[in-house]
Amino acid sequence: MIRKGEIKMKNQRFYFVVILLLVAAVLAVFGQEAQAGEGLTKIADNVYSYVDIRQGSPQNSYGANAGIIIGKDGIVVVDTLISAKKARQFIKDIRAISDKPVRYVINTHYHLDHALGNSEFVKLGAVIISHENDKKNLEKSGEATLRNYKNYGLTEKDVEGTSIAYPSVTFSDRMEIDLGDQKVELLFIGPSHTSGSILVYLPDKKILFAGDTLFTNYHPFMAEGDLTGWFKTLDYILKMDVDMIIPGHGPISGKKDVGDMKEYLVAFDKYAQQFSAKSQDIEYIFSEMKKVLPARAEADFLIKSNIQMRYLKKQ
Repeated sequence: MIRKGEIKMKNQRFYFVVILLLVAAVLAVFGQEAQAGEGLTKIADNVYSYVDIRQGSPQNSYGANAGIIIGKDGIVVVDTLISAKKARQFIKDIRAISDKPVRYVINTHYHLDHALGNSEFVKLGAVIISHENDKKNLEKSGEATLRNYKNYGLTEKDVEGTSIAYPSVTFSDRMEIDLGDQKVELLFIGPSHTSGSILVYLPDKKILFAGDTLFTNYHPFMAEGDLTGWFKTLDYILKMDVDMIIPGHGPISGKKDVGDMKEYLVAFDKYAQQFSAKSQDIEYIFSEMKKVLPARAEADFLIKSNIQMRYLKKQ
């Protein structure tokens, strides 16, 4: 038996795939296949990350950030980008900084732009860690996502050698990794961007990897999100002892950006409900939403997909 919720999810995925294909086509026409920056940015003495990737496209993991934490006993990697190809470049950039063993990979969530590079790190002997919910999500959708890579604007060359590597360690609430002289805290506050999105916190450095709980200067992907839990998580971050925040997409951020993110989500939900109650015309709603939403430079195509997947009535 096919349940109503299953039909809704299939429709949601279809519309998201259509939007991604349109964006990929536009980027290809204009030659805007921007690559991740020239190496990793130093955040602290032992913390590095890709940050502030512009013109997000399938070929640069949609502008996703990924980073490393170096300790006496080895390296923790936070997210692995969109493919084996991008992961291999990431490893090359890591080796330009440190030759210590990569002990662990933390997936902040299961989406392709953050987790499809896992397999290259498993080859290095790394243990993959995620929240238990997002391991289940990856098990449900990972193989289909990779099999249908063209739907996400990727080419055969882009995904060559990519395979799904699932987390072998999961947790439900809190977890700590000890690298000898560096403790790394993994925090699940509640469902937000996905049902298993987590935070990666270095309390001694006051640094937080927020994953896609935070998008800075990028329009966020909201369609799968739990807004109540998302607000709760953002409020939690605002109370944390943190100075620098690495968002899932965008530049190094601070608490103002967290507040702005919450305001954006509140505004989007308010206006999307208003406009979709008046009309089912996606172009009309998109046009009106762009007039009232806080300005963000990157990924405005996601406004459309969020409207279609969350607010418009399904036929």
